Amino acid sequence: MSSLTLIITRDVEPRYRGFLTSVMLEISPGVYVSPRMSKAVRQRVWGVVTDWWQTLGRGALVMVWRDPKSVGGLHIETLGDPPKEIVDADGILLVKRN
Repeated sequence: MSSLTLIITRDVEPRYRGFLTSVMLEISPGVYVSPRMSKAVRQRVWGVVTDWWQTLGRGALVMVWRDPKSVGGLHIETLGDPPKEIVDADGILLVKRN
């Protein structure tokens, strides 16, 4: 199943922009979106940026996609920022930093 995927970058090398614009739309500087990205493509894209980030160690990335099994129907992955998760606090969705 394909779902909307969003990646936000901050203070990263230009190579990320070149790579991400080859598979996603850059709707604002550092904000990339794909309306129908498959799980396999999403995993490959995240694997590439994770390898680069581990090597270069600069900046931050956040990836969000629709996941009906997760709280709030969204899943979040982060690099360079504290890990985050969506929590349900009495019916209000909040982002918790771990």
